[in-house]
Amino acid sequence: MRPPPSSDARPRRAAEASGLAVTRHAANVAVAPRVVLVHGTLDRGRSMRRVVERLPDMHVVTYDRRGYAGSLAAGPPTGLRQHADDLLAIIGDERATVVAHSFGSHVAVLAAISRPDLVAGIGLWEPPVPWTEFVPADMRARVAALAASPDPEAVGEQTRRRMMGEEAWEALPEATRAACRVEGRAFVVDMASEVEAPYDWADVAVPCVVGYGGRSTLNPNGAAARVAEALGCELFCAEDAPHAAHVQHPDSFAAFVRRAVERAVELGERRRG
Repeated sequence: MRPPPSSDARPRRAAEASGLAVTRHAANVAVAPRVVLVHGTLDRGRSMRRVVERLPDMHVVTYDRRGYAGSLAAGPPTGLRQHADDLLAIIGDERATVVAHSFGSHVAVLAAISRPDLVAGIGLWEPPVPWTEFVPADMRARVAALAASPDPEAVGEQTRRRMMGEEAWEALPEATRAACRVEGRAFVVDMASEVEAPYDWADVAVPCVVGYGGRSTLNPNGAAARVAEALGCELFCAEDAPHAAHVQHPDSFAAFVRRAVERAVELGERRRG
């Protein structure tokens, strides 16, 4: 007789061979969809914790991308290709839906193009597309300047100061500030990945949902809708959510995750049929 599913959904941390910090959140049901959440720049997997709490019926995997937080020791990435390879290694041999925030969308897309047999579907929350003509010129110039910075650690500090505010930055322990500076190395590599188009939307062959927040300030000229049109996929709008919905409006982001999983199942079954 099969034992009943455990209600213990406490996360298990895994030290991956690649040196990445990975956390696997067990579902409280025996049979559950598998989802990998990918964070954006200058972020970490832990920022998804409130979203994970709202997905107790799913096997959710979160991780710190190479060069960030718990994966700092793995060193900065060599480029987007390495990020995608890391994601595929984390997925392993069991198919999963990948849901990504901001820059993480590029990682999800490239992984899906490379291994559609492993990536069941993708959810892309406000993917940045600074290489396109509909993104304001000043935004494109800012990304190019960051990508060309000769001092990535200074970029890491300056960006964090701007995000947090001077008072909050000065209140951080020096060890934390030092880690933020080192994260600038990965951040600059990430920005360099966006100067030119890193892939062709036409090569995406898995189910996809593109999401955006109605209160976001990082969706220039309806970029999310334009990406959804290019992909020929569903557009998901959370009217009351900002860009950082996974942190500030986790209910909306969790609903987005569920929709991406549903879409992967719906279209996957249709294609098999």
